[in-house]
Amino acid sequence: MTVNTSKEAIVVWCQEYLADVLGVPAAAVDPVATFDHLGVGSAIAVSLLINVEARYGVELPAQTLFDNRSLNAVAEHVAVLALPDAA
Repeated sequence: MTVNTSKEAIVVWCQEYLADVLGVPAAAVDPVATFDHLGVGSAIAVSLLINVEARYGVELPAQTLFDNRSLNAVAEHVAVLALPDAA
């Protein structure tokens, strides 16, 4: 199965994931809001990172969420990492 690694697709997947974990509609998960504003604590953040790593085949240190404080920023970072090697 091929996973869409566009920034937009990653944002949608992360919105749906966080919506499920937080118990809110996906539309309520604003991709430009900070994780703090969304109510994402450290346990949820680690869970998100683990699931993003598994889904998109990338490695993300915990620092990723501190450096990229919104879904848009994380999705952009993951989209770049998920690009095929230009070898």
